[in-house]
Amino acid sequence: GYEILPSSAYEAQIEWFKEHHDFVMEREWLSYSPSVVASLGCAIRALSEVDDEVIVMDPVYPPFYSMVRDNHRRLILHPLHQDDEGVYRFDIEKLRSQITSKTKLLVLCSPHNPIGRVWSREELVELSGLCLEYGIVIISDEIHCDLVYPEHKHIPIASLSSDVCNATVTLMGSGKTFNMAGFSISTVCIADETMRKRYAEEQHRLHWGDGALLSHVAFEAAYRHGGEWHQKLLYRLDENRQKVVRAFENTEIRVNAPQATYLAWLDCRALGMGNRALREFFVQQAGVGLSAGISFGREGSGFMRLNFALSFEMLERALEKITHALENLER
Repeated sequence: GYEILPSSAYEAQIEWFKEHHDFVMEREWLSYSPSVVASLGCAIRALSEVDDEVIVMDPVYPPFYSMVRDNHRRLILHPLHQDDEGVYRFDIEKLRSQITSKTKLLVLCSPHNPIGRVWSREELVELSGLCLEYGIVIISDEIHCDLVYPEHKHIPIASLSSDVCNATVTLMGSGKTFNMAGFSISTVCIADETMRKRYAEEQHRLHWGDGALLSHVAFEAAYRHGGEWHQKLLYRLDENRQKVVRAFENTEIRVNAPQATYLAWLDCRALGMGNRALREFFVQQAGVGLSAGISFGREGSGFMRLNFALSFEMLERALEKITHALENLER
């Protein structure tokens, strides 16, 4: 039969976020969504008009671009640039110069896919302050928030202050934390009553319901009973992360250890290949299929994204194949 996501499932997520992220949410702030991308599209339609401007940071998860364009909003790209140590940062003054009277939304990826950044409190305060100054709503994709390595801490941007909370739509869920993407369940957190009503009206027009009973049970069980598994997962992912960094230390591929996610952002620009040649090298010479950096935006040109959420054996095999191909290329 048709089911409604029970309050106990929302309460399990509320308790998890309070314990792990010091973010206290209220039950009425939360609603069901089949996916973060669906939530993103719904929020864009609910909180802006056709031809309004939406700021997206480049590079980023590809649907961020398509959801803006497909909903007939104007895409404003803010390029993220690496500092001397290879750490990606946004430029607050550049962002300010890009804002116009038509700029209504800023889409944030936090932690960031594909670059693996965990934004610091100082960065989030600066960014949210700019958005509050210009009346811009923040849509924050925080689906990777539980996959953060020990030396870093995820800070939900909505947790910074009541003002920021009321200007933020937070997209989150169990899909990445517990490898549950196939269950098609996530949540949307909107504290501001007016924005929540507008979002609910758009959601009603889409009529996506509340999902399936099995997903509801899995979602609640993961948040209530998955803590020990989650800790073991982080330990395993951290080992894999270090394996990836070590594998490329003496090669022309540069890799900064990601601060979060199970994704490594490989800087292959020193190989001197175009994007098509780079893809062909990994598939045909190395025999490993990675995500092409260019698919994440213009700033991803010359990069490749490697998913290291694998068994030790499979990851080592993939890394050996890539490094062997690099050695043959150098000859």
